[in-house]
Amino acid sequence: MTKDLKDKVALVTGASRGIGKAIAFKLAAHGAKVIVNYARSSHEADEVVAKIKADGGDAIAMQAKVNDPEAVKAMFDSIEKAFGAVDILVNNAGITKDQLLMRMSDEDFDTVIDTNLKGTFYCTRQAVRPMMKKKYGKIINLSSVVGFAGNAGQLNYIASKAGIHGMTKAVATEMGAKGIRVNTVAPGFVQTEMTDVLDETIKKSMVDKTLLKTFGTVDDVANAVYFLASPMADYITGQVIHVNGGMYL
Repeated sequence: MTKDLKDKVALVTGASRGIGKAIAFKLAAHGAKVIVNYARSSHEADEVVAKIKADGGDAIAMQAKVNDPEAVKAMFDSIEKAFGAVDILVNNAGITKDQLLMRMSDEDFDTVIDTNLKGTFYCTRQAVRPMMKKKYGKIINLSSVVGFAGNAGQLNYIASKAGIHGMTKAVATEMGAKGIRVNTVAPGFVQTEMTDVLDETIKKSMVDKTLLKTFGTVDDVANAVYFLASPMADYITGQVIHVNGGMYL
């Protein structure tokens, strides 16, 4: 496997499980020094770090809630002391609190926006300053197919993901001349611990919405993130890469 990310420092938020974990493994396998960010799952984050190190890579776990701007700043300061400035930022941390519009509380709306959208903003704002000095940086945001296609009962989540699409274009426009590439990966239905517990009828209905008639995997998403992080994507910015098996065209 090529080590084309050698000497790059990559921060993956929400990397203790699921898609974030797969992204951390993928970037580390290609030579990046990976910061495995987590909010609460310290044991799981430590396991991700241990696996990366066992495979010959370099990683550390770092706790910070991305919806807290002071915690985000402290995390970036600690990363710079440990590894140097972040070269690759993957804004993956996200939550859901699903409910129909008429039943959705203010708190559930705000909590999802604070983590998914404002968390992406806080981390991006912190990352770009050292990237500007180096005239290099890759920022990769994680969105969702529902940010384009919509879905009942996920107003707060969809609003946060649609906002990320606009943020991606805005930051790419501001930072392009400074050598910073900003893109988004929008997964469709991906097989994770969350989808494993769904009823088989629900799973089938989800799969039937795709052209490929199958779930995606966390590695499918991680591969797209790695591509954008790698030198192969140096002339790509301001874009959304869909990884959804043809669910949304």
